[in-house]
Amino acid sequence: MEDHEEQEVEFWRKLREEGMSRTQMLKRSVAAAAGLTVLSGSGTAWARGAAAKPPLKGRGFSMKELIAESKKEGHLNTIALPPDWANYGEIMSTFQKKYGIGITNDNPDGSSAQENQAIVSLKGDSRAPDVVDVGPAFAVSGTAQGLYGKYFVSEFSTIPRSMKDTRGYWWGDYWGAISIGYNQNLISNPPKTFADLLKPEYKGKVAMNGSPLTSNSAVSGVIAAALANGGSASNVGPGIDFFAKMKSSGNYIPVGTTSATVASGQTPISIDWDYNNLAYIAEFPAARWAVNIPADGVYGGYYAQAINATAPHPWSSRLWEEFLYSDQGQLLFLKGFAHPARFNDLAKRNVIPKALLTALPAASIYAKVKFASLGQQTAAKALIASQWPSKLGS
Repeated sequence: MEDHEEQEVEFWRKLREEGMSRTQMLKRSVAAAAGLTVLSGSGTAWARGAAAKPPLKGRGFSMKELIAESKKEGHLNTIALPPDWANYGEIMSTFQKKYGIGITNDNPDGSSAQENQAIVSLKGDSRAPDVVDVGPAFAVSGTAQGLYGKYFVSEFSTIPRSMKDTRGYWWGDYWGAISIGYNQNLISNPPKTFADLLKPEYKGKVAMNGSPLTSNSAVSGVIAAALANGGSASNVGPGIDFFAKMKSSGNYIPVGTTSATVASGQTPISIDWDYNNLAYIAEFPAARWAVNIPADGVYGGYYAQAINATAPHPWSSRLWEEFLYSDQGQLLFLKGFAHPARFNDLAKRNVIPKALLTALPAASIYAKVKFASLGQQTAAKALIASQWPSKLGS
């Protein structure tokens, strides 16, 4: 187990070192947004009549005050958080019990694009999302549109530099690796690589978690397929062509994977994040779900938290973020098989239960994972948007 933890810590050390170039890429990606005036949720006059403006930073103020003001608001609006995604079901219920604040989770199976759009469409509405959990490319575009408010969570310094906007507009919360999940009742010869997915026996059986036109997880699936087919994070064309080939053969079905499709057997094989596929094992024992991380395309990606600049519940928004980035919140992500952003810090302080580590695939697999820079992700998203409709449709 010590070897396992050392490998994980070494992996994160390398990720930190690589983070400098990614941060530089971020600065170039959002340079055009530098002149935008981003509205702060703290400056909004809400009907409840806030007694004080919510803080900009998690440190240097009283958590007691944050909790008290959040309780006055009494609610939090989240969006696109499936209960079985990265353990969000337990995370939300724990938050509600701990602080006595209710949560409305709108459109739980929604995409990153829909999350940002909801901020725009529902601006000034009490139903608007207070917080979002989006893919990095969507976090960058959301920042450029002025959708998010600045906030520096208390543990901001322990989030790897490569996983946050240093100006405080968004912060990575967890990451995972693209995997291939499959129903053993319907799949007798499990696929172990992307190349395997082209076999005739998988006709009408291969799906992804959403469309890459709107879903970050699906975009990541295309990038992983590119890595497996002679492409790279900078050249995702081979990934698009791979899915086009799977569609022409009849193997790929444009049915977005959800917990319901897994339970019903509608999507016997699913290309999705490891934490989603691993969670299905216990959630749907009758499906005899199993998981492989494709050896020819080991790709990892993270998601990012951000606060709506005009959040209906600005104090509760900040309390939510403080909870997610606390040791308790981060370990709840790990319990859901997602690597928390603060994994390195938790490991250094020896606060990770060994049972959570042993529940994951071997650290040696994750040591091979490749990440794309923010610039590469943005470019991949653009290329997919231009080529996917003509080659595959929606």
